[in-house]
Amino acid sequence: MKGWPGEPDMEYDVLVGEGAAASAMGKPIENVVFDFGNVLIYWNPEAAMLPRYSRHAIDEFLDNDISGFYDANDRMDGGATLEEGIAWMRETHGDKWADMLRYYLDNFRDSLTGVVPGARVLVNDLKAAGIGVWGLSNWQADLFHVAEEQCDIIRQLDGKVVSGFVRLRKPHRDIYERALHDFGIDAEGTLFVDDKSMNVVGANAAGIRGVRFSDPQKLRALLIAEGVDIPAVRDV
Repeated sequence: MKGWPGEPDMEYDVLVGEGAAASAMGKPIENVVFDFGNVLIYWNPEAAMLPRYSRHAIDEFLDNDISGFYDANDRMDGGATLEEGIAWMRETHGDKWADMLRYYLDNFRDSLTGVVPGARVLVNDLKAAGIGVWGLSNWQADLFHVAEEQCDIIRQLDGKVVSGFVRLRKPHRDIYERALHDFGIDAEGTLFVDDKSMNVVGANAAGIRGVRFSDPQKLRALLIAEGVDIPAVRDV
C-alpha cells in the first residue's frame, strides 16, 4: 500500500466541521493553521531516492506494507531519533529497507522540491487581511531545519508547532490543543488546512474546522466564501 495507512475517505477542498467542530461552522475565520508538506511546500520522497534506486525499488520502499516506511516516519515524527527510526525498520522489516531509509534520511533535502504554487501569496494576503497564520506539522525534529533553510515561507508564519519537538503527533487531539494554547487562539475561530484526511478528522475532534487541501485556488475561494477579505482569482 503506497501512501499513509489509515486514511478515511474525504472530499478535497471542502469545509469540514463534524463532531466537536460542528458548532464552529458559519463562525468568522480569524486564524488559519497550515500543515507544511504538500500544503505550503512540496514533499516528494521519490525525488530523494531516484539517483540510487530503480523505480521498482522505490515503489516497494514507499509501500508501507512492504517496507514500513510510513510507520517509521510516524515514529520519527512523534519524537524518535533518526537512528531509532532506522533501527526500528531494521528490526521489523530487514536490512534492505533500513539501508534505503538511511539513504533517504541522508538525502532528505532533495525530497523538498519547492513551495506549493500560490501558497506564499495566500499567506501574505491572509496576514494583510489581519488573519493569524500558523503552522502545525508532523516533522522529525532533526530534519526540520532543512525545511526552514530551503523554504522561507515557513518563516513567514506567526508561529508553529512541530511534532518532533513536542513529542505529540497528528491526528491525535492533544497536538491540536497544544497548538491552540501555544498560539493563544480559540478553536471556534480557526481553520485547519492539511492534505491528509485523518488530520482533518483530528482537528474536528479538537473543535477546529478543517479542509483537506489539494488546490490553492479552491482554498482561496473557500476562504472568501467564508467571509475572509482577501483578493479573488481574476478571470481576466
